[in-house]
Amino acid sequence: MRKFSIFVVDDERAIRTGLSRELSGEYDVTAFAGAGDFLGAVKQTKPDVVLLDIGLPDMNGLDVLKKIKALAPDILVIMITAYEDIDTVVSAMKLGAHDYVLKPLYMDSLVVTISNALETIRLRKEVQVLQEKFLEENLPCFVGESNSIQDVMEFIGLVAKSPDTPVLIMGETGTGKELVAGAIHYRSPNFKGPFITVNCAAIPGDLVESELFGYEKGAFSGALTAGKKGLIDAAAGGTLFLDEVGDLSAEAQAKLLRFLEDGAFFRVGGTRQVTVRTRIVSATNKDLETLIEHNRFRKDLFFRLSVVKVKVPSLNDRSDDILPLANHFLMEFCRKFGKSMSAIAPDARQALLQHTWSGNVRELKNLIERGVLIGKGTRLSVRDLDIQHAVSARPETKPDALKFPPLPPGGIDINSVHKAMEEHYIEEALRISGGNKSRAARLLNLNRHTLRYRRKSVKRTTG
Repeated sequence: MRKFSIFVVDDERAIRTGLSRELSGEYDVTAFAGAGDFLGAVKQTKPDVVLLDIGLPDMNGLDVLKKIKALAPDILVIMITAYEDIDTVVSAMKLGAHDYVLKPLYMDSLVVTISNALETIRLRKEVQVLQEKFLEENLPCFVGESNSIQDVMEFIGLVAKSPDTPVLIMGETGTGKELVAGAIHYRSPNFKGPFITVNCAAIPGDLVESELFGYEKGAFSGALTAGKKGLIDAAAGGTLFLDEVGDLSAEAQAKLLRFLEDGAFFRVGGTRQVTVRTRIVSATNKDLETLIEHNRFRKDLFFRLSVVKVKVPSLNDRSDDILPLANHFLMEFCRKFGKSMSAIAPDARQALLQHTWSGNVRELKNLIERGVLIGKGTRLSVRDLDIQHAVSARPETKPDALKFPPLPPGGIDINSVHKAMEEHYIEEALRISGGNKSRAARLLNLNRHTLRYRRKSVKRTTG
């Protein structure tokens, strides 16, 4: 079993020697006389615990603590100080110190402090193992190979680390905003708490407040005699996902703002303040800034909801994900309907790539579900998908219908002509698509990465 490692940083030789002797039987101990050698070692090897003297000769201990947290935030630091200076201790704890001990050091007390720190590490690792197991079994599937969606997922991983920072998810209808919200929740420290979703647009305006914040008994006609908890209360310790947050009433917006500011609210008809810790993740397909200009959404609430903003790209802007998503849904619905389709036929793949996805991933999912349900073969065909119109709607230009100028008597440089024609049509496709590279690529029957490569290639050649 691996020993826990401890770095001791103290300029007093007697303390370094004594701690090394007393602790080395149970832990791997390395001692340093100054900050310089210690910080160099931390860049190479991360200890579990650091015993750090505040009064170092070459650098203030608080400055060393800042550098430790910048290099490796998970390292637990126990500060050693000769004086119980409350201001210094408070500063150290604010900077992320786990605990502090006073000189002269008493070994029995120090061993307990170290054991408590190591128990924290054990619990963290236990939670990490549980979280990974939980994610394997419960994490909503978010399939994607494109650079844009990979960037989103990487960003989500960073955002999720905070248990309570509000997140605003933006994107067109059907892009998977609820999946993003779920991914944030299940990757966060709140992952074992509830994940509750509410569609703000689906709740009648006069019931939004009572649904979100709950109500006391007798608050209004028809109220339950015992009162009722609201969704914010029900999601305590977890995440409340407010879909279509732009549809909240003015009154609900005001109460939500107050909750975001101090974590407290009043139930409808109540006089007792309720305090809970619930993370708010919201989503919208509307332009909230336009709603603000028309006084339909509070500007201060927008700023509180959008501490972190995530933009989910449309499926038309991530064409590299169309076929991976289609294959994923194919397998999902084959299991659901007991079908044995093993692949998507070439004509169906081409139709999917050429289709304009106004309903985004949701439209694709529904299309594959229908195709698997009615399909009879071992492959999903374009007939099963019923999107032949997507193929026929694209005008085809046959090579023999093109008009070319006659060959000059002196001949031509065919490579230059080819490059000039390629550059012309690439730029024309970008102009027609308004600069949208995914749509331009579809006009040229290319994928986005091939378009980007060939555009750079012809520019280098002609430039």
